[in-house]
Amino acid sequence: MTKAAIVTFAKGLARLPAVDGTCWDVADTEANQRAFGRPGNGRGTRRSAFVQVQMAALVEVGGHAVLDAELAGCRTGEVTLVGRLPRSCEAGQLVLADREFLGVPLWRAFTVTGADPLWWVPANRVLPVRKLLRDGSWLSDIYAGTDPAKRDPVRVCVLAYQLKDTASAAALSAYRPVTTLLGPRRHPARQLAALYRERWEIESVFAEIKTCQRGPKVVLSSKTPDGVLQQIWAQLLVHHALWELMLRTAATRKLDPDRISFTETLRSARLSVTVTSGVFSS
Repeated sequence: MTKAAIVTFAKGLARLPAVDGTCWDVADTEANQRAFGRPGNGRGTRRSAFVQVQMAALVEVGGHAVLDAELAGCRTGEVTLVGRLPRSCEAGQLVLADREFLGVPLWRAFTVTGADPLWWVPANRVLPVRKLLRDGSWLSDIYAGTDPAKRDPVRVCVLAYQLKDTASAAALSAYRPVTTLLGPRRHPARQLAALYRERWEIESVFAEIKTCQRGPKVVLSSKTPDGVLQQIWAQLLVHHALWELMLRTAATRKLDPDRISFTETLRSARLSVTVTSGVFSS
């Protein structure tokens, strides 16, 4: 889907951000290990080869802008970090998320800002039909795990659809996003399903930052926790600046930003900078 199509489908919505998490490998020093920890590797008591920093980010999928991020040690879960990101949400935004984030407390943390979640539901989650809508979606209720008596429901609209598996044309993958947008006339299920596919753009953003920009399998070099955090924020700021340049270029030339290569923009930026005696000059 082009960025122009996103704007058309999301008419009436302020922005289209997504939330997700990733991790950074950092230098193996005692200070970093105390601050961030080392994850297990699934082999008993053994630990990963690298100390890791956990990051959750709020990313605008149309322009690949990292709107906010939270950093913590690897023992802090993604759900906990994502729970700090509603501070950067606004009324009218449609916030996309994967299935591991669906929970009533986190859902309410986003909706209280006026934002509308559109989150994938795990396949084993039962979503009874309370009211069937004319576009094939239906109203249902979700409950917090701390509400076994089901006295405090959250009303959601369920969208169910299938996509062809790219590995096999005959195979279908089922998706069931849920949202707070309950009006099929203004926000039809088909259009919301098309918008949910854009959630995968956040994976592209992480790849741009950690693979193209930082370099594949590169470990952040700082030996101190403060230095590690500084390096991560620097990577995010550089990425933001590159996409700002790409969006301005696209607007000037009246192009879809998807037509502009991130890797070529990064290469051009690197070629325009020289290092002389440790001082950057252009």
